[in-house]
Amino acid sequence: MGPNEHNAKSCPKSEFQCANRKCLAPVYVCDGDDDCDDGSDELKCSSRHSPTTTCGPHEFRCNTSECVPVMWSCDGDPDCPDGSDEWPERCGSEGSQSRRRMNCTVEEFRCANGECVRLAWKCDGDPDCKDKSDEADCPLLTCRPDEFQCGDGSCIHGTKQCNKVHDCPDQSDESGCVNATKCEGPLKFLCKNGECIDSAKVCDNVKDCKDRSDEPKKECGLNECALNNGGCSHICLDRPIGYECHCPTGYQLLDKRTCGDIDECESPNACSQICINYKGDFKCECYQGYEMDPVTKTCKAEGKSPFLMFTNRHEIRRVDPVKKDYSQVLATQKNAVALDIDVANNRLFWCDRFHRNIYSALIPEASVPSQQVTLVDSGSLLSPEGLALDWVQHNLYWTDSGHKTVSVASAYDGLKRRVLVDTELSEPRAIALDPQHGFMYWSDWGTRAKIEKAGMNGVDRQVLVSDNIEWPNGITLDVANRRLYWVDSKLHLISSVDLNGAHRRTHLSSSERLGHPYALAVFEDRIYWTDREREAVYSANRLTGRDVSTLAEHLNDPHDIVVFHPLRQPQGPDSCNLGSEANGGCEYLCLKAPQITEHSPKYTCACPTGQDLGPDMRGCVPGESVCVSGWLLVEAGGGRKGVMGSFVPIVATVVFGLLCTGVYLVWRNYRVNSTKSMNFDNPVYRKTTGEGEEDEIHIGRTDSGMSGQHGHHPYPVGVGCGVVGGGGNTCPQFIALPLGESVRLSPEPSEDV
Repeated sequence: MGPNEHNAKSCPKSEFQCANRKCLAPVYVCDGDDDCDDGSDELKCSSRHSPTTTCGPHEFRCNTSECVPVMWSCDGDPDCPDGSDEWPERCGSEGSQSRRRMNCTVEEFRCANGECVRLAWKCDGDPDCKDKSDEADCPLLTCRPDEFQCGDGSCIHGTKQCNKVHDCPDQSDESGCVNATKCEGPLKFLCKNGECIDSAKVCDNVKDCKDRSDEPKKECGLNECALNNGGCSHICLDRPIGYECHCPTGYQLLDKRTCGDIDECESPNACSQICINYKGDFKCECYQGYEMDPVTKTCKAEGKSPFLMFTNRHEIRRVDPVKKDYSQVLATQKNAVALDIDVANNRLFWCDRFHRNIYSALIPEASVPSQQVTLVDSGSLLSPEGLALDWVQHNLYWTDSGHKTVSVASAYDGLKRRVLVDTELSEPRAIALDPQHGFMYWSDWGTRAKIEKAGMNGVDRQVLVSDNIEWPNGITLDVANRRLYWVDSKLHLISSVDLNGAHRRTHLSSSERLGHPYALAVFEDRIYWTDREREAVYSANRLTGRDVSTLAEHLNDPHDIVVFHPLRQPQGPDSCNLGSEANGGCEYLCLKAPQITEHSPKYTCACPTGQDLGPDMRGCVPGESVCVSGWLLVEAGGGRKGVMGSFVPIVATVVFGLLCTGVYLVWRNYRVNSTKSMNFDNPVYRKTTGEGEEDEIHIGRTDSGMSGQHGHHPYPVGVGCGVVGGGGNTCPQFIALPLGESVRLSPEPSEDV
């Protein structure tokens, strides 16, 4: 007789009865062998059970002819569709026999119960042995606050997290870097460990998720909807893994199974901040620091009333959003374009594009020139656009469209500086910070407009918005509701997304209401924005986009705007000064690190541009290439005579080059300082003041700024604008128009205006 077979009138329910009444264990049925001796154990086998399937030397052949890795057999988790890799006939009554060997390989760890598991699984925080002995006697490693702790307990420097390189042995430093909210829709599947794969790879007998969550054999191939409609009250849709309950139009799920009336809290306009749903009713509540207005049922900030501060070209003003009266905070500016505030210390930061400087002063003393501190001067700035303060770690961030960079400096002296982002930037403009979670956000209105996000130390850069966006001139964060708002001057929109780039909403869309919006701020239930075309400051309801009102008008080219209130800058612990070492032990800058996971570093150190972190990742050392005044120093080979012989003409050439460069810089500085700029609809208009009696307006056109533009906006009286030329290279970049005369130039029909 064959193995485990005997003759009987009737076989037990757990066995197969051959036509000749022999009894076989199920493992021998449809396995390609005639174990019944009459062929009946190989009859009625489906094509997928065909005995022609051949498995590799390191694979186990299921009773249904599928092949799975040998190490998956007898591991306590059924991987074959019929579970034959875990049948007692193969694994024995105690199970896991295939993993119980006398000796494990050098790449395996021997468990206390004799099992063999991968050596990489030892002390990885996840028990793989049945007796959990692979997690016993593991060292308790404690990483420094500027380091990232890998899943296996080892430590790497915080800057190596989410840098698209696997630095941890278990690759945990790159896990969770892509936001889970991006793994949406029927074509994507979210693994339990945070990875995102295509839905087509689910239940395909290939484990694409590192945690194998895409191949749970107990759920793959199972139609839960076949039994009692899956427990759904109306519609049940089967999925490769699990199922979903759906409702007819006009209904929605209340508890993931039962359909009921529409939940009022699903509407983003239902409550000002927190919405709690009840059966047939709902309740609104407010976050800490806010209280419910009994009349309007909206959340109002406790304490003093908020006020706004905005730039008005030659000055910075303060306005009360309720009374609408405003006063001057700072005057005698040439072209103030960006500002931010430190609420706790009552300090103002602003940028003058004409002087190409960033300044700081206490708000009550801001109008006194001697109290104005220059933090960053024109030697480091070319065309500063946006400004944002890290009010917790006390660093200042800004964008520069001339250098095409995002940079940071110490906030109160500006002496320590670092360029954080200098690639794939076209026209960076506004910038906003979330110091509590360590992220910065900025807009770029270049040829491929976008809004990006990165850690405040420059790591884990990602695009949040890139579709249906043209000129995102201004952005701001609603820290209470965790959303990012922006204005689009080309599309005449005010929109928002959550801080992971999902759940996009349009709050206001109107070319009449939004002429050329430039900057915006959000607080409580109001949105505030400046409009350079209308030369005014407006506000509207944040939830509905309605109730538009004018706060200030007849202005002189308003740009940036901020809200002054303590809740606008919620306080938290300074990550760089939590321990005994000041500045986190960093020799130069200490920057907040993005809090991506619970193991993320609290901060990382940074060095001046051109220097690198030393071996301790805190001190600074010269970079690989040493540059002095723009010249790369390279050690020449050869003898002493050869070096000196070639050194004399080199010195002469360098001196002559430096002299020419100096003359050019002096001339360029004169030209820049005699230039005033006005921006309308994002092309650049330069007003040049010379020694002549007439002023001229120079209109500059760039392809990135004008591409795809089919409309125009009215300009101030006395300024005509258009494009001269018939296309190709014959169109000049600038034309000059005398002020005070009425001139109108019509573009050729083929020109984009």
